[in-house]
Amino acid sequence: MDIGKICNRNVITVREADELTLAARLMREKHIGYLIVVKPSLNGTASPVGVITDRDIVVAVVAKEADPRSLKVGDVMTRQPAVVEEGTSVGTALQLMRRIGVRRMPVIGGAGMLVGVLSIDDVLDTLAGELMDIAGSIRQEIKMEDALRP
Repeated sequence: MDIGKICNRNVITVREADELTLAARLMREKHIGYLIVVKPSLNGTASPVGVITDRDIVVAVVAKEADPRSLKVGDVMTRQPAVVEEGTSVGTALQLMRRIGVRRMPVIGGAGMLVGVLSIDDVLDTLAGELMDIAGSIRQEIKMEDALRP
């Protein structure tokens, strides 16, 4: 299975020039801790140029007692994030995530345009569903065997 089938395509994005307080507000309102920073193109698509997390804000702003109202997203974001193409297998994506130590990654399609975000939660939800299917198959097999051999 490829990650294009399991990634979240409803991605909340910000731009480098947005106020940092906007990013924090979006995180609070949407109950998320990760935003993809995009550069919009003329055709309405966008390519990822960075990511910003709630942890980034805490470490770079709160812990340093900086004034968040004076900062832009571009001042705090991680630039040039690792991305994964939507046709990549789940196993390959997980290996990359483990190697670089992240729990979320932007997913790109053709020409490097943003199509979604993959999180460990997405993978766990998919695996949990597949494990339930396996368990159901085993339970059904037992029921069928009981019905055929009274």
